[in-house]
Amino acid sequence: MFKSSTAAIPDTRPVPRHIAIIMDGNGRWATKRLLPRVAGHVKGVEAVRGVVEHCVERGVEYLTLFAFSSENWRRPAEEVSLLMKLFVTALEREVSKMHANNIRLKVVGDLSRFDPKLQEMINAAERRTANNSRLTVTVCANYGGRWDIMQATSKMVAANPGVTEYAEELLAPHLAMAYAPEPDLFIRTGGEERISNFLLWQLAYSELYFTKTFWPDFTKASLDEAIASYHDRERRFGQTGEQVAQKTQS
Repeated sequence: MFKSSTAAIPDTRPVPRHIAIIMDGNGRWATKRLLPRVAGHVKGVEAVRGVVEHCVERGVEYLTLFAFSSENWRRPAEEVSLLMKLFVTALEREVSKMHANNIRLKVVGDLSRFDPKLQEMINAAERRTANNSRLTVTVCANYGGRWDIMQATSKMVAANPGVTEYAEELLAPHLAMAYAPEPDLFIRTGGEERISNFLLWQLAYSELYFTKTFWPDFTKASLDEAIASYHDRERRFGQTGEQVAQKTQS
């Protein structure tokens, strides 16, 4: 388990160790082209493939993608059904490729609402890629940051009977992504500038990057632009700029 950025100062690197992305704009991309919204989601899967490949090339260790939020059930039933079918298709097509390239797949969120077949496919994919180490790709599905904190709190209380005061260190192991360091860089495509209930605990000290580019148009070059923006920022974690400069020089 990794320590949080409020408890310890993480190492900073020219390339983020962990990138988290809200892949926004699929529907608007399709509407702009007079296509059904599902066409945007299909095109978005292709963009995922390119970003995963480029993360491997750039040496990123963790990539986390917000695929389906707990609030997305509010969308039209037909679109939700198509998204679930697309999820199944993506698992069928991509897991073997990921495994062959030493990429680990994790899916986090409240999976109990998904069809049993989809749940088993997710479990099988995680088992198959569990020992891969080149890149960990996490797909957040039926996930919400508030849900994550609440489920972690419930587990923490159950694991520590009789305790009346809780420290951050007791909660952290129960968060859905306790296996990964906190994101260094958060990216949201599609022009919106919100976190939208994504990784609320984990994004406390992440660098935020917003772009108007719709997700299907987000390319390897787009990712390079985001990483370049990250590289130009001074990550202080509560320190002064002078302290950071001294550490850089030493």
